[in-house]
Amino acid sequence: MKIVAPTSIWFYKTLLVLATLFWGFSFVVVKGALDDMTPGWLTSIRFLLTAMIVGFVCRKTIRRHFNREHILYGCVLGIVAFFAFWVQNVGLTDTTPGRNAFLTGTYCVIVPFLYWAIDRKRPTIFNIVAALLCIGGVGFISLGHDLSFALRWGDGLTLFSACFIALHMVFVAKFAKGHDMLTLTFFQLLSSSVFGMLISTFAEPLPAMAAFASTSFLVQMGYLVIFASALAMVFQNLGQTRVPPTQASLILSLESVFGVIFSVLLYGEDMTLQLFVGFALIFTGLVISETLPRPKKYPDPPEKFTGALANDED
Repeated sequence: MKIVAPTSIWFYKTLLVLATLFWGFSFVVVKGALDDMTPGWLTSIRFLLTAMIVGFVCRKTIRRHFNREHILYGCVLGIVAFFAFWVQNVGLTDTTPGRNAFLTGTYCVIVPFLYWAIDRKRPTIFNIVAALLCIGGVGFISLGHDLSFALRWGDGLTLFSACFIALHMVFVAKFAKGHDMLTLTFFQLLSSSVFGMLISTFAEPLPAMAAFASTSFLVQMGYLVIFASALAMVFQNLGQTRVPPTQASLILSLESVFGVIFSVLLYGEDMTLQLFVGFALIFTGLVISETLPRPKKYPDPPEKFTGALANDED
């Protein structure tokens, strides 16, 4: 029996909102999981388990596109993705989930300038305005209660991770043409986990076995693998097939907003006036960068840095 997909655009918009909700909540979840496991091992194990799920569910599509080029490009994406998540999670050990969420979101503004450096495609005036707003937002976030400089090293690492995320998006845009994104995503996840374990073996202590006996940690890892990785990627991919790009980009920008909301409600983050203004400026910059017109020669935004899961039609 053939299953007819829902036709209402609101269904697909809801999927995008759910994806951003899952990602927003993941900042608080990762913060808690880092109490039991180091950033590199947490990232590696998360990607390994997600790769196992993707590989099993979509094995027929992956088998059809199994070749050297998909493996090579997937590995490149995987290495960049590992550094993005690893540096982001290391930064999260010294900052709050809300700050981590909004500072990570600046990758949207960095992407056009990377395109300029790599493909000589000039950023638009809107990209420049968005970048200035984000810089102003970071400036406000760096101010303490007494207006003194209070930017943590964790905040700096988070901004650095945003550069890796932006680089990953540029590579996705270049590699996606003529290749199956599902297969690329599978090899990205698999190579990220293998490369991450190699790096973590030398850079971090081995995970304590007690972590795997902790119910709270297992629940946190289960959420990151099932909801924040596999389901979120599927929901994003399905949503972006029906929702206009401008609207989809705007909805996906809510990830940072949800990150702050969950951080305030569940982590107890103190929302000062400086933080509020900083978050507002960054969010405005993200909206401008994601929604305002681009030149015709400028490519559409690539899928989110985690990679997008296509439907396995088999």
